[in-house]
Amino acid sequence: MAEFRCINADEAITLMDEGATITDIRDSQSFAAGHITGALHLNNDNLEQVLHGLEFDTPVIVCCYHGISSQSAAAFLVERGFENVASLNGGFEEWRVNHADKIES
Repeated sequence: MAEFRCINADEAITLMDEGATITDIRDSQSFAAGHITGALHLNNDNLEQVLHGLEFDTPVIVCCYHGISSQSAAAFLVERGFENVASLNGGFEEWRVNHADKIES
């Protein structure tokens, strides 16, 4: 059975450059205030719609606040059949500190 992996921001950037999809599971207000450029907001209200638009073999990176909740979400995606899933270590807070140039609001 497939498992997700934990990656750092530099690995995430490389994967994104190669076509990975980044998802952000933080609350709507936080996402609107700033998120990783190109991130899809993933929440209970749009979960099925967002997942329907993704291919199971497309790499998916999950981002949360600090890299903890994203691990549960990544495991959920693996259970749903996604083959290449990663959780972003340090979450958005670490990304904000080290890659502020790659944030949009």
